[in-house]
Amino acid sequence: MTFFTDENRNKIAEGLFYFALTIELLLMILEKSELSFSYESYVFRVTFMITLASVLVMKHSKKEWIAIVLVLGFTFLTYRLTSKNDLLRVATFMMAARDIELKKAMKYCFYVCCSGFLLIAVLSCAGILGDVSLVADFGRGADEKRYVFGFGHPNSLFSSVYAAFVMWLWVYGRNAGVLPYIAVSAGTMFVSVITKTRTGQAVVALTIIVAVIFRCFPKISQSKIVYIAETVFSPVLCVVTAVLAAAASDYHYNGPKWMEGSLYWRLEYKLNYRMSNLYYGAEDRGGVLSKWQLFGARTADSYFDMGWVRLFYWYGILPTVLIVVAIIAVIYICWKERDLWTLLVIFTISLYTIVEATFVTRYIGRDFFLLIAGVYLGYYFRDKGKTDV
Repeated sequence: MTFFTDENRNKIAEGLFYFALTIELLLMILEKSELSFSYESYVFRVTFMITLASVLVMKHSKKEWIAIVLVLGFTFLTYRLTSKNDLLRVATFMMAARDIELKKAMKYCFYVCCSGFLLIAVLSCAGILGDVSLVADFGRGADEKRYVFGFGHPNSLFSSVYAAFVMWLWVYGRNAGVLPYIAVSAGTMFVSVITKTRTGQAVVALTIIVAVIFRCFPKISQSKIVYIAETVFSPVLCVVTAVLAAAASDYHYNGPKWMEGSLYWRLEYKLNYRMSNLYYGAEDRGGVLSKWQLFGARTADSYFDMGWVRLFYWYGILPTVLIVVAIIAVIYICWKERDLWTLLVIFTISLYTIVEATFVTRYIGRDFFLLIAGVYLGYYFRDKGKTDV
């Protein structure tokens, strides 16, 4: 009787995966707080080794082994060329998520995140760690008071609540009643107001509208046009938007100057000067279109908003194209499963990422969508593709 039966393999792989997931979530919560921690890179290596062990323990077909070797080979090449191991870690994490019970994992992620975020806020209100609010010029030309509740920046507070809101929609939204919808939506919108994030208010409002439509008219899931429309929007239009923003900034700063009051500056005002930051926010000016490369430069290590542009800047054109292909592959599974709620997650995160980069990060714990993507991409290698949603 061998120890490595299929049942034991599954238990070991699942245990290793949850161990890595827990570490990543706790590290993300720590990073959100005002506590300093300078050993993230070492923790990233540990969680990578844990998820890699989980992948190696799992049972794979020959076709899947070929895919694993190709993916790990490509992401390792990306790491060697760009000096960033993010995509290697993310790919391994997603492969380790293949057989997890998705709803159980999403609930676990949701409650761990909510508990951690609540603890940060409580410690702030108690005067133990972090400010409750900040008064400063946040790039809008005047000092203003915005609430942070221990998260260090109002956008960090909002993005955390927004992520919890989207997780709630995925876990409970398809069956929740009117009162839970009102309570959760009002709470999220309230946070967007006290943090004074105009982008957040617009994204939350649109997400609520789409969620209510999906909840009230579930038969929409049978319409192929919904899935085609989402594919056109995300990732296609999102990528087009990134290219146009990077090109506009490139043209303005490296080409003929546009006059004050032009379309460029009107857009800049609406976007809180995010396009200019593609030029000034990167030490090597690498955010603009002419500086994009097939693989991101080793010096491309700066942070700026506009997450889709950051993908091209950090990792390069070719890795980002493959990310786009993976998103389209997940949308196809949404069509096969008639899953509107994962489609909603893709829509709202993609929309938010046009102007913010919360989900383009080295912290895997921030991006709960990786759980969904890992399971859904595993559809292509399982004997039975049916998911548990």
